[in-house]
Amino acid sequence: MKYDIRKLRLISNEKIADGIFDMRLEYGDGEIPVACGQFAHVYVPGKSLRRPISVCDARGGELRLVYQVKGEGTKIMSQMKAEEYVDVLAPLGNGFNIEKGRRYALIGGGIGVPPMLYTAAKCENPLVITGFRNESLVILQDDFVKAGAELLLCTDDGTAGKKGFVTDLIRENIGRVDEVCACGPTPMLKAIAQVCREFGKPCQISLEERMACGIGACLVCAVKVRKNGEEIMQHVCKNGPVFNAEEVVF
Repeated sequence: MKYDIRKLRLISNEKIADGIFDMRLEYGDGEIPVACGQFAHVYVPGKSLRRPISVCDARGGELRLVYQVKGEGTKIMSQMKAEEYVDVLAPLGNGFNIEKGRRYALIGGGIGVPPMLYTAAKCENPLVITGFRNESLVILQDDFVKAGAELLLCTDDGTAGKKGFVTDLIRENIGRVDEVCACGPTPMLKAIAQVCREFGKPCQISLEERMACGIGACLVCAVKVRKNGEEIMQHVCKNGPVFNAEEVVF
């Protein structure tokens, strides 16, 4: 795993939905060495553990991290101001394997939506399906359109897009794609994996787990996977966060 620790200038840190913030960091000239689906580990002043945040975008010399305030650490992050410097460990983990000539369905649920934006930028004519609990949490819709994606939106209560779940939309459209990539809550990923298995479509899933070190040195983010007929434990931070859905033991 190759990564850097850098202090990056904070360009902006804006609230874009209920409890959700869009942090943009100046990375410098040239292409940022980040693969779609990788993440950054952000140091939060006053906290011993970094916060893992999926890379939302990494173009134009900016590293973009979209995150949700869930506790003290991310609350402190949301209060950071432009021109401050943010200590970032990145890029970390293994991302999505995107091949040319294949059409992908990119599925994001809640705060699992942000990493799909950079993934969409790396795909050819992707079908993007995003799901949220309600309209107040909907994010990045215009960004996906600008990235050239065909976009479908749903909410649990029907206040935006179609009422229902991302599993409903992928079941209706799975015949139009070659492969599925998904990120979101574990129950959602389990349901998507089942739909893909039913229709014989390959599926890659990005798991969400609590992390400590972010580089595979501790056991906090261990998950059970099936390799060569045996069940073993692997690290989400080092071996993932993206896994073949057929390998994950839910």
